[in-house]
Amino acid sequence: MQRATTIKEVLEQLDVIINESIATNSRLGLFAYIYRRTTAEIASEIALGNFENNQRLEILDVAFANLYLDAFKAYKNNEHVSSSWTYAFDHTDESLTILQHILLGMNAHINLDLCVATAATMSGKEILDIEADFNKVNDILFQITNEMQDRLSRVSPLMFILDVLGENKDEKIIDFSMRKAREQSWNGANLLWSLGKGQSEGAINSIDHLVLKISERIKGPKSRIIRFVLKLTQKFETKKVSVILSKLKAD
Repeated sequence: MQRATTIKEVLEQLDVIINESIATNSRLGLFAYIYRRTTAEIASEIALGNFENNQRLEILDVAFANLYLDAFKAYKNNEHVSSSWTYAFDHTDESLTILQHILLGMNAHINLDLCVATAATMSGKEILDIEADFNKVNDILFQITNEMQDRLSRVSPLMFILDVLGENKDEKIIDFSMRKAREQSWNGANLLWSLGKGQSEGAINSIDHLVLKISERIKGPKSRIIRFVLKLTQKFETKKVSVILSKLKAD
């Protein structure tokens, strides 16, 4: 499978991963589904011309997606993958909550891949020219937060309890966390951009190391209360991955 050159091709390759995961009951498809849904939303906004520079945003989005797709393919072929992606892929068979599996992928992709892709896309250009569109994506992602939580509730019943206890404040927490991650990614992108291609490898490795530490916290939080809640949540979740993905995809 060749590298994607358009968002349409990205979506097609994500569909392949999702369908393979359904066929093999692989948790690798959990993040792929969430990522496909958000990418489709960005594609719709680009088609409507809602960014300052729609062509440039698509170039960034495709470069961003290819870092995940490349990591997925490399891991399956026993090739070198970043530490944070290796950690996420290595733990797909563990009894974590559905949300934890998704967050491991989101952590590696947003906190590492996004800053790398942004710096590369704006190499030789003024990085601040893309800042408004970079930030606009935050608002688009939050628009579908409720939808994604509703879909996850189909396979993780305690997601519904978050709505009741938090009076919908949990969506704001999710939005805040996403924004904070993207803020950190923007800072990382500026660092890599300022260093330039020839000097950024060491910085990328340092960022990867920090992202790995976050992944370790996602998998095993220090708080006993949080660990208990996660264990309880996992107990009531749908276990068969093919069923999980089928229910997430259902209209």
